Amino acid sequence: MAAGPPGRAQHRTHGTLLPWLLAALATIGPFSIDTYLPSFPSIARDYAVDDLYVQQSLSAYMGSFAIMTLFHGALSDSFGRRPVILVNLLVFVVASIGCALAPTIETLLACRALQGMSAGAGIVVGRAIIRDTYDGPMAQRLMSQVTMLFSLAPAVAPVIGGLLDIAFGWRSIFVFLTLFSFLTWAGCAWTLPETLPKKDRQPFRAAPLFASYVKVFGSARFAMLALGVAFNFAGFFIYVVSAPAVIYRHLGLSATEFAWLFVPGIGGVMIGAWLSGRMAGRATPERTVALGFAVMATAACLSIGYHLALPPAVPWTVLPLMLYSLGMSLAMPSITLLALDLFPRNRGLAASVQGFTQSMTNALLAGIVSPLVAGTQLSLAVTSGIAMALGAACWLNYLRLTRRGKDGKDVAPA
Repeated sequence: MAAGPPGRAQHRTHGTLLPWLLAALATIGPFSIDTYLPSFPSIARDYAVDDLYVQQSLSAYMGSFAIMTLFHGALSDSFGRRPVILVNLLVFVVASIGCALAPTIETLLACRALQGMSAGAGIVVGRAIIRDTYDGPMAQRLMSQVTMLFSLAPAVAPVIGGLLDIAFGWRSIFVFLTLFSFLTWAGCAWTLPETLPKKDRQPFRAAPLFASYVKVFGSARFAMLALGVAFNFAGFFIYVVSAPAVIYRHLGLSATEFAWLFVPGIGGVMIGAWLSGRMAGRATPERTVALGFAVMATAACLSIGYHLALPPAVPWTVLPLMLYSLGMSLAMPSITLLALDLFPRNRGLAASVQGFTQSMTNALLAGIVSPLVAGTQLSLAVTSGIAMALGAACWLNYLRLTRRGKDGKDVAPA
């Protein structure tokens, strides 16, 4: 295992608070998406537009999120982890205020795009902080702890959003996001450590930065790992971005009953992350990932089989999603760490490229795939299964490339 920076030992003193800080940063993204999903009908009525136009507010967020995700980590490699996180949190606070006060749907779209530009810094730079701070099984355990804590957000966010929408109107949701992001900024400003010593920072100059991007994007093994994580998550996220259709149209539930979809899914994420942490140091990353894919494949087959035979219903529609998310979060920490370890001197940039890959996939799901497949629960189940199969293909190709040598070059015989 590659050695970490010399200052690593001092960061361990923050071990109790660090998982909570990183989890809070990571929840900015889920809260930005899931709290306002129950308010789609209210927003459409308020601005006198159709639901498809409101859906584009999600696409605007996801698109800008994906683009800026490509740069957050590289900036943190040059200027440090703390400054990048604190500045982006302040931008998110301003954007949330803009959303709450938006007089037109166009203003809302612009402010949602600004939210997306800043929301990804926490999760991207947070991954680099984890790898700055710990090695091997300890890094996997911290990654799993953060996943467990952060996974609570998608479970409670739509419930909070639905209650706020009913009690105070949809604008109160963005007031909530303003307060949450400001409190997160205050907590980070007070206690978040800087984990990247100045001597280990990369020059922020066009030529070396471009060379680093070329190096990361040109790695076939990294591409397989990044795409594997993205496709695995897509199998779960397709239900998240299609939640209004699943809840209102397929299951016939109300705005306060989004928990029927999100609680089982996030419960699976938490169980899978806990199992990943327990397996750290006891099983190889390859074995952990293989088990995760086996669980995801079982879940996909159960969901497709059920919806081929029977109509959507609680709890049978959501139980396979819980099993799928368990397998996804069991595999994800190991795959993520394997990807970051390919570029020990550019972990922030590598985390950015990985986040960009996942975010672009999410944006395509929200803007293009979801409107096409959300019409039936069976089509959602099939789409999820296809995404999982693509993720498995990427993982198998990574293993093949690794056996042959770095990025597919044959290893010279011993």
